[in-house]
Amino acid sequence: MGLKKTPGWSSIEVDKKVNVFYTGNQTHTQCNEIYKELKELCEKIKAKGYVPDFGFVLQDVEDDEKEHILMSHSERLAIAYGIISTDCHSAIKCISDITGREIVVRDSNRFHHFKDGSCSCGDYW
Repeated sequence: MGLKKTPGWSSIEVDKKVNVFYTGNQTHTQCNEIYKELKELCEKIKAKGYVPDFGFVLQDVEDDEKEHILMSHSERLAIAYGIISTDCHSAIKCISDITGREIVVRDSNRFHHFKDGSCSCGDYW
């Protein structure tokens, strides 16, 4: 009948640019990194007891394919992109803690002095 459903989408703003994701989107320039991060996140939440609810998948496919469909929802893609794009602050805090080093980094607004897992900005960034 030629009917098409408007696909759901999610967006996230990073560095003053809005990035839009559609379910199953593989056109983003960082697609491989996004799906890698998403896979790692899914493994971690499963280890914490998360069980995917396949009731949301309407296609008649095997469970592993249903899990892939759930994993590639636009919301999850946007979240994974946000993590790989904005996680530097948290990562540097951890690095300063595990290495016992002081690290100074400047972003577009201020200097950040990382020491013992804390930042001078008080996580204001």
